[in-house]
Amino acid sequence: MTDFIVDPLVNFATDLIGAIGYAGIFVLMLLESACIPIPSEATMLFAGFKVDDGDLTLIGITLAGVAGNVVGSWAAYAAGYYGRLELLERHRVFHVNPKHLAWADDWFQRHGEATVFFSRMLPIIRTFISLPAGIARMPFWRFTIYTVAGCLPWVLLLGWIGVQVGDNWEAWKDKLHYFDYVVIAAVIGLIAYALIKRRRSGPGEREDPEREAGEAPRDIEPAPEG
Repeated sequence: MTDFIVDPLVNFATDLIGAIGYAGIFVLMLLESACIPIPSEATMLFAGFKVDDGDLTLIGITLAGVAGNVVGSWAAYAAGYYGRLELLERHRVFHVNPKHLAWADDWFQRHGEATVFFSRMLPIIRTFISLPAGIARMPFWRFTIYTVAGCLPWVLLLGWIGVQVGDNWEAWKDKLHYFDYVVIAAVIGLIAYALIKRRRSGPGEREDPEREAGEAPRDIEPAPEG
């Protein structure tokens, strides 16, 4: 099933790089970072193969890949940043609870740099991390700096592997899919853990809806005058 979905994307990626070189790498990595699941492994491994073939350079494919990732991440960040109000107040399907949004804001305030940096080096997660960063309104230039810092080692490593393995890049692409499965399993495990922990902790105290709305509770009598 995954091959049925991924193989056409890989063919598209390799054809584009073969046709327009660095510009193709830039476009593909931009799409991947803008939440369109073009596999960066296939893009950069094939780009590395083209370096081994003498058509491109390792520095060139790394700069093109990182630049594409950064521009694509800006697009996803902007979608989250400017779509925040829609998610919070208006959207009927993807409505976000204000408490959950406040939690995300607090998380990115305290751990945003590490979250963006390390997520950019993880398959699948790296594709989508810019969207929640934008929703949480992480400072733009801080987001950009840590996006570049996280993308650089990932893109360089994949390109370097592609150079080393040469025309065996497709076999390595398939091997790296196992890492994707590990990441998916870890994410599912974390979600399951969070749900179980929430169920065991019980419903807890309910917040007063008037307090949630920012109003003073009505049962508090004003202090007598004089």
